[in-house]
Amino acid sequence: MTAIRNRSLIRRTALVAATAATALVLAACGDNGHDMGSMGSDAKSPSATASAKAGDYNETDVDFAREMIQHHRQALDMADSRASSQEVKGLATKIKGAQDPEIKTMSGWLTAWGEEVPEDMAGMDGHDMTSEMPGMMSSEDMDKLEKPSGAAFDTMFLEMMVKHHEGAIEMAETEKKGGKDDAAQKLADDVITAQTAEIEQKSRVVGELISAPAAVVEADPGSVADPLGAAGFGEDLDGLGVRPGGSLELEPVG
Repeated sequence: MTAIRNRSLIRRTALVAATAATALVLAACGDNGHDMGSMGSDAKSPSATASAKAGDYNETDVDFAREMIQHHRQALDMADSRASSQEVKGLATKIKGAQDPEIKTMSGWLTAWGEEVPEDMAGMDGHDMTSEMPGMMSSEDMDKLEKPSGAAFDTMFLEMMVKHHEGAIEMAETEKKGGKDDAAQKLADDVITAQTAEIEQKSRVVGELISAPAAVVEADPGSVADPLGAAGFGEDLDGLGVRPGGSLELEPVG
């Protein structure tokens, strides 16, 4: 009987041990499942954070970035100019130095937001963005800018850029009123401050160019301005009261 009881005790002990082992395995599996779930949650948290950051923008921010990119691109096209004066060349260089990095910054925002970066439309036939954005030059305006040279070009370029800057300020003010993204709001502030100063500077230079004395061509005998001298009639008609390059003087009759 003792032997039977011992064998039964051994079997019960083995069963308890097996049950305990099974419980441990299941617990381990349960822990692993929990860990994997935690890992999955942790893996998603950066994306969730990124989504939360992306959610800090709105449609006004998107429109501001997209339109200002195109606006800046046209400014760069205009600044790639044939300026004659060193001051105007310096202003064109300043535009490139400021607006090219801003294009890259705004393109980065759009990419982070999952929005499309606008295609560069410069030089595409039949596309005129004048009606889409304030201050944009029309295709005809850009064609006109290709024609003049010297001081005439400098004046036209500056006058167009003043209009362009005014449009950029209007766009920035729209962003300030309705935008949500902090970085876009900051850039809008920068645009308003910088381009207001540039309008003042360019307007001053335009005034100087316009008020600059034009070159005076002095007529001499034989020139177009002196047709009588050019024809060789000056001396022959002197007795009739005609002065070379002058007018006909008539003596009173009687």
